[in-house]
Amino acid sequence: MTIRNWLRFFFTTLFLGGIITGILGFVIRWNEFQPYFTKFDIGAILSTFIWLVGVGFIFSVVSQVGFFAYLFIHQFGLGIFRSLSLWNAVQIFLIIVVLFDLVYLRFSSFASEGESLLPYIGLAIFILAAGLVTAYFKAKTTAKTTFVSALFFMIVITIMEWLPVLRTNEENWLYLMIFTLIPCNAYQLLILPKYNRLSEKEIASRAAKRQKAQPAPSGKKKANRT
Repeated sequence: MTIRNWLRFFFTTLFLGGIITGILGFVIRWNEFQPYFTKFDIGAILSTFIWLVGVGFIFSVVSQVGFFAYLFIHQFGLGIFRSLSLWNAVQIFLIIVVLFDLVYLRFSSFASEGESLLPYIGLAIFILAAGLVTAYFKAKTTAKTTFVSALFFMIVITIMEWLPVLRTNEENWLYLMIFTLIPCNAYQLLILPKYNRLSEKEIASRAAKRQKAQPAPSGKKKANRT
């Protein structure tokens, strides 16, 4: 990918995360911010929105770091197992383990006595559903072989990115971060081929211009007269 397209890729994802967090922050934390709207405090609303957008930028950067880590992990896994089918089997196993841990560890660590397991299962199902939908469109627009890897990224990597908030289990931040990470991760996964194609065209165009700019080869020198 060229620097120009990488910057476009970076800033588009950055602003996506900022806008999503800026809007959803008011919805998820409505009880906290409702007085600003009741009193029609424009200054407080704008300052809070800017702060939430800044938080969204941080979430977006976390998402992008996770995405590039995933690209490395994917190539590393292919290099170790030397078989796409075997690497896919390992990824499926890791998906199952991570989803199980998401439910079991959170329930055992944070559930109060008599609390139902269903909310913990429901959150895992939501992440699985988002991953399946994204992986479906990824496989449809690229190749069927990308389905498992896309699902692995959308579930395993997303949950790893989510860990700092998962450890606190603060509900508002929990939902605010995951509802930002999933769209940012899905966007990066689905839009990357477009930027790769644009980069290939730019590189080919530059090569053609350089070739045209080169001076035409001079004719053979005339043999010296004897």
